[in-house]
Amino acid sequence: MPKNAKGKLPAIAVSGPFGAVKEQPSGLYAQTLAERGFITLAFDPSFTGESGGAARYVASPDISTEDFSAAVDFLSTQKNVDKDKIGIIGVCGWGGFALNAAANDPRIKATLVSIMYDMSRVNANGYFDEENSKKARIQKRKTLAQQRIEDYKNGKYALAGGVPETLPNDAPQFMKDYHAYYKTPRGYHKRSLNSNNGWNLTSSLSFLNMPILTYSDEIDNAVLIIHGENAHSRYFSEDAFKKLKGNNKELFIVPNAVHTDLYDNLQKIPFDKIEVFFKQYLA
Repeated sequence: MPKNAKGKLPAIAVSGPFGAVKEQPSGLYAQTLAERGFITLAFDPSFTGESGGAARYVASPDISTEDFSAAVDFLSTQKNVDKDKIGIIGVCGWGGFALNAAANDPRIKATLVSIMYDMSRVNANGYFDEENSKKARIQKRKTLAQQRIEDYKNGKYALAGGVPETLPNDAPQFMKDYHAYYKTPRGYHKRSLNSNNGWNLTSSLSFLNMPILTYSDEIDNAVLIIHGENAHSRYFSEDAFKKLKGNNKELFIVPNAVHTDLYDNLQKIPFDKIEVFFKQYLA
């Protein structure tokens, strides 16, 4: 809540990154925007952190999208929220889910996407689309189908592992950036999947079969996509933006920023621009 708040205010629901918890980037975004006059809600996705649901550590393109609409349900019923002035923020993998939610839920009047991943694309095609082939996807499905049997026999789900405790010298720079956030006091959290043992291995299966951005070109309401100039993931945002329609859509590239700079670097996250965006479209 903003200090000295009066009357009904615009509200913003925030989640992400993929495998993070509300005490990490989404909490920072929510806190900062509350200081700038918005009611904000940072939430843990279903099956993770302090949210409910079983089996634990499951990712789902459908449920993860639905989480944003559930957050809008909650905010819409709060006596101090103007239900016609609700926006959302998705960070990293939740950026893709935010776009998917905006395509499906007209109550979402403004959507900020920060350093997005398209989780369907990266699961189906690998990083930088290097595994984009029928052969590679068939092999992934076979491996994961066998894992389902093993999980059923064992009575528990095998975990994919989060960010590794130690990295080889030849690890790509983006993995070093993740390690510097999730595995150090900078960003470590005991409930974060990325900081610890990761998602269920078999969660990848649903993303192979369900592209989340199919109808993103039908989003009528405003969208601002921000991404780091030097982020390994920049292509996700650029390609997603190309599909959007209308003069209320913008792609903003943050100079000299890598992916994780937009997690917590207050010198890099363009909060002034974000504030202007939400004040314009949640007016």
